[in-house]
Amino acid sequence: MRKPQNKRKPERQRPKFDKKYQQEADVPTPEMDDVVLGKHATIEALQANRGNKLFLQEDIKGNKIEEIKQLAQEKIVSIKWVPKSKLDEMVDGLNHQGIVLKITPYEYLSLPELLEKTKEKENRFFLILDSIMDPHNLGSILRTADAVNVDGVIIPKHRAVGVTPVVVKTSTGAVEHIPISRVTNLSQTVKELKKENIWVFGTDMEGTDYTQWNVSGDIALIIGNEGKGMGQALKKEVDEMITIPIEGHVQSLNASVAAGLLMYEVHRKRR
Repeated sequence: MRKPQNKRKPERQRPKFDKKYQQEADVPTPEMDDVVLGKHATIEALQANRGNKLFLQEDIKGNKIEEIKQLAQEKIVSIKWVPKSKLDEMVDGLNHQGIVLKITPYEYLSLPELLEKTKEKENRFFLILDSIMDPHNLGSILRTADAVNVDGVIIPKHRAVGVTPVVVKTSTGAVEHIPISRVTNLSQTVKELKKENIWVFGTDMEGTDYTQWNVSGDIALIIGNEGKGMGQALKKEVDEMITIPIEGHVQSLNASVAAGLLMYEVHRKRR
């Protein structure tokens, strides 16, 4: 069993990496960082005081709509009733459920800000997403991260999806509760985390079985890109590789599925 140390020189795995968990194609998404779509995401954004103007489909009704209207009034957010065609135009045809909220753009944290925000916590758990492209995957990962109390999510600034309307909607508003740091270089970020005595784990088809994973102390878990997995440079920086055994006919798992399984493994072992 590993014991946390002030100075550590962990043995690093150097397996051959021929297969990846994730094989989905990269999915482009409209870059709209000033709107939120749907009922749950709108409620969370309003409660977080990020709402600027609420647009509602002119024929929409229901208890949830009344709740949203009341919340908007409490937060002093103006409401405008518009045709469905106007909402479709505003969000490039995305599924909006008759609700579009103009918001203040999401404020990412820097890595130092994230570490400062969480410095008083014990057994911190960070998630590092290596170039996740599909907004549905990112949203699903954030939703699970909130459910298991992940302390922060780290994403790259380039060649990766950020917090978009689809991400917010898929996360059902969890994005308002999970600190997200957006960084320029993930390899350098990993080095900085290790200086803080945070153990960094990668994911691939070869490595330590996740059921044998030692999750004690402060840790960070890397989930690779949907099609390419983890970048080669990033693999060289991890302390240990973790694998999820696959015994069926498929050769990979969806990025959000693999992330969810591993996040719950940490949650289970720490309860």
